[in-house]
Amino acid sequence: MTHYSRLSKIVIDVPEGVHQPELAFWQGAMGLQLIQYGQFPEYHGADLHGHDLGMLLQLIGGGLPRMHVDIHTDDLEAEVARLEALGAKRQFKAHAAWWVMSDPAGLLFCVVPDEPGALNDENATRWD
Repeated sequence: MTHYSRLSKIVIDVPEGVHQPELAFWQGAMGLQLIQYGQFPEYHGADLHGHDLGMLLQLIGGGLPRMHVDIHTDDLEAEVARLEALGAKRQFKAHAAWWVMSDPAGLLFCVVPDEPGALNDENATRWD
């Protein structure tokens, strides 16, 4: 099925104990104010200067700090199926809205639906 997708965000996942120092570090390192992101208080983010790419700092419940990427798409199921055909695996659906998946090496990434009409030939890859 024809749809669009693109790499949209770099996400830094950190547990509560290091969340505030990590937030301060990345704000200073990137020269950006990372603000609370949408309806989810566990996310702070900003668009990166000069890029069609954003950065998020995500508060996680536990585990070790890590990084992952978010792929945005205008057709969630078509993009997930495309990535599965390349060797990705569904792990779980988060907030009933997007898929957490793993690549062939087991690294996690998210596939997130984007606003209708936000992706096009100028800012994303078209998959026929």
